[in-house]
Amino acid sequence: METAELLQRCRSGDSLAWEALVRRYQARVYGLALSYVRNPEEARDVAQEIFVRIYRKLSSFNDQENFLPWLLRVGRNACIDHLRRMKARGSNVNSPIEEDMEWPAPGQSPEAEASSGECRQLVYAALQRLSETNREMIILKEIQGLKLEEIASLLALPLGTVKSRSNRARTELARAVLALDPAAGTTYGA
Repeated sequence: METAELLQRCRSGDSLAWEALVRRYQARVYGLALSYVRNPEEARDVAQEIFVRIYRKLSSFNDQENFLPWLLRVGRNACIDHLRRMKARGSNVNSPIEEDMEWPAPGQSPEAEASSGECRQLVYAALQRLSETNREMIILKEIQGLKLEEIASLLALPLGTVKSRSNRARTELARAVLALDPAAGTTYGA
């Protein structure tokens, strides 16, 4: 079932359609939350909060073609609100991502999966070293797969600014990866 049809059915009160919509986007929403809050338990709570916000605002959302950017905008705002609340409480929001987090990669050999996992851990460790602005740019563009135009709209920035920030973020990420593992330039093809 297409997202537009799911949204229409959700608006008419179809609880099964809502469940299907949540299932379709739950991994992406959780990944977004985890990228911001960097704590698996908090990320689950924030993901749940994101879906509550989506449900409440669904009746006022009419642009089915741009559902994903809207979902990510609502998610980003919920994550930022959560981080602000945690900062006000004095909680440690910089807890590291779990080292043994599962990242399924269907169809890979165990050797390729291990190599991919090591590369992924290196990149995520490097992400933690980036500035907030550059980390957010990598999350939105490279991890969430948004187009530059969608990021510009989401962040309310000119497209040229987003392009330059994206390039700077990728450069900073590459430097952080190389700082963590100087051999990464040859090992991972950088």
